[in-house]
Amino acid sequence: MANVEIFEPREITFEDRQALAEAVRLLEYTSFAARLSGIVGSTIGMAGNLVPRAAKNIVGKAVDIALRTAMRTAIKGMRNKEGPARTLAHKSLATLSGAAGGALGIAALPIELPVSTVLILRAIADVARAEGEDMHDPDTIFACMEVFALGSENPTDDHMDSGYFGVRAVLAKSVSEATKYLAAQGAAKDSAPILVKLISDIAARFGVIVSQKIAAQAIPVIGAIAGAGINYAFMAHFQGIARGHFTVRRLEKQYDPLTIRDEYDRLAKVWRDVQSGAASPESAQGARR
Repeated sequence: MANVEIFEPREITFEDRQALAEAVRLLEYTSFAARLSGIVGSTIGMAGNLVPRAAKNIVGKAVDIALRTAMRTAIKGMRNKEGPARTLAHKSLATLSGAAGGALGIAALPIELPVSTVLILRAIADVARAEGEDMHDPDTIFACMEVFALGSENPTDDHMDSGYFGVRAVLAKSVSEATKYLAAQGAAKDSAPILVKLISDIAARFGVIVSQKIAAQAIPVIGAIAGAGINYAFMAHFQGIARGHFTVRRLEKQYDPLTIRDEYDRLAKVWRDVQSGAASPESAQGARR
């Protein structure tokens, strides 16, 4: 008979409610497209018109290679270390790889994207470790991979699937099966059908952000300097998503997950009111009931 974890009802502390409010902001209301618009001075929708149709095939293949490379790195093992996440160091490395990619354009994507994606994975793992996750646990490994899907919507998603918990629900079966598979095998190849399915599910969403990245780099006179800035934003976006994701996971372990979901939904509504002008920004900073 399976063990059922019982949670004693607990009031969420003010500090944890503030952390959850920040997680909601990062996961629901901080888009990569908005970050890019601040760098390139144009909306990404307009920039997308400059990307050749043939580039879609290049992006699709590059995303698959990048995620397979990241998955291989994740399965090979990530270390448990003490101390805070080294966010600035990872951003610096991403900036350097972006400068090279920006100078060479889309032709460099099959080489540059796997490098950037592995750098981002290590940054995600660093955030996970700082939030108390065990980097040797298969559940943590695939929770890190899951972050690549949480940063964007899949064009085929309906509205209910596009939020943070909606995407987690869509990925839940693939993540669970991959976790059980790795726990049983101890080691695994990224070509295993279960892992291929997970990569495919993640790629459907990660590819949207990669396309936005390429759209920004396709704007004339972007070059190496803006390419570095775009990769900085690329890294910063996923570091933020990781911080939000692993904050939620930490709080789900401390409290009843249903309590955290209810509070998340409440705070998400507060943030929607802030965006619409119906509430002040201060009201979203962990407001008590």
